[in-house]
Amino acid sequence: MSSIFEITNSLILKTMKKILFLSFVIAAIAMSSSAFIPLKQKSETSAEKNEKAVKDDAAKWSGDKAHSGVKFTVTHLVVSEVEGSFKLFDGSMETTKTDFSDAKINFTVDVNSVNTDNDMRDKHLKSDEFFGAEKYPQMKFVSTAFKPAGGSKYKLEGNLTIRDVTKPVIFDVNYGGTANAMGKTKSGFKAKTTINRFDYNLKWNKATEAGGLVVSKDVDLIVNVELNKE
Repeated sequence: MSSIFEITNSLILKTMKKILFLSFVIAAIAMSSSAFIPLKQKSETSAEKNEKAVKDDAAKWSGDKAHSGVKFTVTHLVVSEVEGSFKLFDGSMETTKTDFSDAKINFTVDVNSVNTDNDMRDKHLKSDEFFGAEKYPQMKFVSTAFKPAGGSKYKLEGNLTIRDVTKPVIFDVNYGGTANAMGKTKSGFKAKTTINRFDYNLKWNKATEAGGLVVSKDVDLIVNVELNKE
């Protein structure tokens, strides 16, 4: 027969084995559970902080329509020019740099608002021989670059859409300056470019007796804009 001492030792040994086994089980469960514990959100990198700072510093500018205008001129009968304008338009600019070199600019024009001080001519311009205003009511511009060109000059590059045609254009821009007035910060720009109207399907074409075009293919677009900083 086994002695009480031997029996006691056996029981202690078995108990220790059970405790050791349970410890391993608990440790394994703890390790597997840790995989489901969310990691502490990583801190922002320098690049992310800079990007956030740029967004916070972004300045938005909206057009002051009472002191802005969109005009065009085209040669008539080779010997003179006809001027016109659009009464309804909208535009905006967003930039983070004081020299506007990263500016993002866009504007839209309601072609139904065309005005040349001649009702018959305006109706013709809205027809499908020119703007096709019923089907294509807006002329749009979206910038791709605004590059300083020395002094107060800039080159505004972007895509101009007339009717269903979109083509790249470059405006020559003169920056008029920035001033504080009437409780607002204001900046002024004048942008000008020349387009070939045939490129945009403004297709009406008639020749004079001398062989020139009644209405020139080249059209000058002039945008004078005063912007309010929001």
